Amino acid sequence: SGSMDSCLMIWSMRPQMRAYRFVGHKDAVMCVQFSPSGHLVASGSRDKTVRLWVPSIKGESTVFKAHTATVRSVHFSSDGQSLVTASDDKTVKVWTVHRQKFLFSLSQHINWVRCARFSPDGRLIVSASDDKTVKLWDKTSRECIHSFCEHGGFVNHVDFHPSGTCIAAAGTDNTVKVWDVRMNRLLQHYQGNAVVNSLSFHPSGNYLITASNDSTLKILDLLEGRLLYTLHGHQGPATCVAFSRAGDLFASGGSDEQVMVWKTNFDAADYGDVLKKPGTSVDGTHHALVEMDCGVHVKKTKTQDSGRNHARQEEETSLANTLEHIMGQLDVLTQTVSILEQRLTLTEDKLKECLENQQKIIQNKTS
Repeated sequence: SGSMDSCLMIWSMRPQMRAYRFVGHKDAVMCVQFSPSGHLVASGSRDKTVRLWVPSIKGESTVFKAHTATVRSVHFSSDGQSLVTASDDKTVKVWTVHRQKFLFSLSQHINWVRCARFSPDGRLIVSASDDKTVKLWDKTSRECIHSFCEHGGFVNHVDFHPSGTCIAAAGTDNTVKVWDVRMNRLLQHYQGNAVVNSLSFHPSGNYLITASNDSTLKILDLLEGRLLYTLHGHQGPATCVAFSRAGDLFASGGSDEQVMVWKTNFDAADYGDVLKKPGTSVDGTHHALVEMDCGVHVKKTKTQDSGRNHARQEEETSLANTLEHIMGQLDVLTQTVSILEQRLTLTEDKLKECLENQQKIIQNKTS
């Protein structure tokens, strides 16, 4: 994680393990990313530099001046050989990871570039800018092959669907938009109530998570095109969010100086087992995953019977889906309560410490 304190933190997920604190940047760290192998970490800063760190106790890094203004985004290609950076100098630049050799610059944006990402196959680059556009670039020809101009405000974040056939972008117009990059067609549009700062696709490609200025994380079900959960945990704007590579965890950061790690428990497969207990049968109904042109999976239901039986099965399926949703929301509530309890304990400890210090001061004064 990176922070306005100009430090980079590497956190260990193992219990009782200390975090590494890396110092090197001269100003706020705006973005961080692990390489695909996990052997390197790239960071971009307001000091206009990019650093490549070895995530070990020594915290060694190589630094190069990447841009003439704040570096907003760093991203490794899937083979780990290239790095793409985006900056307030209105450019997107591509570098080799080995020896950090500059390859080329993409410079058609007319305002700050907030984010740039390689496609999973490394052939395309997508960038998001304060000029209210999302641009799609061909890495080989280095030309802009399409500009998406549907956003009504600055575009804060953009990323590729794991299939590489879609992109999603988040903006200050409180929306998330999903486009097909083959047809250059808008597929889905989600309207929120606050500025969306960041987003991340689940590795399955079936879910999308967002971080917003209203302090919430929102999980969108791309199969059904709807909001699945709203998560509360941060005390101020949620500034970034990302799924783990396996998708079993996701992490979020906020202006409250907190990094939170969440367990993924919203996948329907988790609750399908519960619903298969005796007494909850969906006889004659088979669920299949079908891949559509957009590269997003959608659920289709085939029924063996018709007429009354068909209607009854639809009701049972609907009831099963509702139960899944309720159970998921209960799990989220349990997690939220747990976080609040931890914060309350922290506050109580700090209050106790303050009272003890006050007593000591009073004792010292009287003596």
